[in-house]
Amino acid sequence: MKKVLWLIAGIGIGFLVAHQFNQTPSGKKFFNEFDKKTKEFSDSLVDGYREREAELRAAISGK
Repeated sequence: MKKVLWLIAGIGIGFLVAHQFNQTPSGKKFFNEFDKKTKEFSDSLVDGYREREAELRAAISGK
């Protein structure tokens, strides 16, 4: 139980620090870049999934 309390406290402190950091110009730039890279990564995962799904569907229907 004590470990869970420390985990929750750490997460809360992390959010507070990130919020304060986001108020600065360099923090905003950092989070904008992070959001951009995360979006690019997730888009590439989705694209790869759709390509593989199309390959599998073509292989199944080609039988």
